[in-house]
Amino acid sequence: MTAQISAADRPTRQGAVSLRGARLAYGDRVLWDELDLDVRPGEFLAVLGPNGSGKTSLMRVLLGLQPLSGGTVEVAGAPPGRGNRRIGYIPQQRALDPALTLRGRDLVGLGLDGHRWGLGLRGRARRRERVAEALASVGATEYADTPAGLLSGGEQQRLRVAQALVGDPDVLLCDEPLLSLDLAHQRVVSDLIDARRRAADTAVLFVTHEINPVLPLVDRVLYLVDGRFRVGTPAEVMTSATLSELYRTTVEVVRVRGQIHVVGAQGVCEDQAHHVAEDA
Repeated sequence: MTAQISAADRPTRQGAVSLRGARLAYGDRVLWDELDLDVRPGEFLAVLGPNGSGKTSLMRVLLGLQPLSGGTVEVAGAPPGRGNRRIGYIPQQRALDPALTLRGRDLVGLGLDGHRWGLGLRGRARRRERVAEALASVGATEYADTPAGLLSGGEQQRLRVAQALVGDPDVLLCDEPLLSLDLAHQRVVSDLIDARRRAADTAVLFVTHEINPVLPLVDRVLYLVDGRFRVGTPAEVMTSATLSELYRTTVEVVRVRGQIHVVGAQGVCEDQAHHVAEDA
């Protein structure tokens, strides 16, 4: 199933991410096929869908960790590959071991590993400067010298955002970066990512199970379900008709107080219906 992208949505200059006829399959199981997608510089694309639909696998393809089964992919104008400093990556939020003694600034500095900054004092000074800039950009300067394992989940995730930004990427790949964070920290991390893309024209691909924390920020949605997909604005994709077609069952999309709730989709309906009942 080929995504329909209007002429107005097509980039007027080189896209940050481009997939053509992309197919990813594991044996007989096809995650997606004939996926055509252009993500513009500065665009915020949310990648949605149930577990097992291929969201994280798409991140792996763009990182150069998983080859396509068919079609082509380019990231920042080149085939994806490991160690590409034009790509920043924010992984799922997972608590670090409290015994970890690595300082906050050291964790951020890992985002520069594999990139050459020159030799001697000048190179080391520039590295320290870039790390300090990244820490300041996410409001993490005050705990830069604190062992990362002693920081809260929200503070650790700020450091992961800084780590992804320290290389000044053109494309920011975010794989469930809000997972396990409370609502306040979800908002903080989302706003940090949004501020970066607006300030630096960085393209953002944001994998999430729940669109509501980033709904005000999203330009378009890629929704993956059992080998099928749709691409469009939230208003175009997040509808009862579109999701019912994707899930091949009756799905109701309910809008309550500026939020979107999906009722009836397997793996989604129980949590979403609970939220609707609370808000109604």
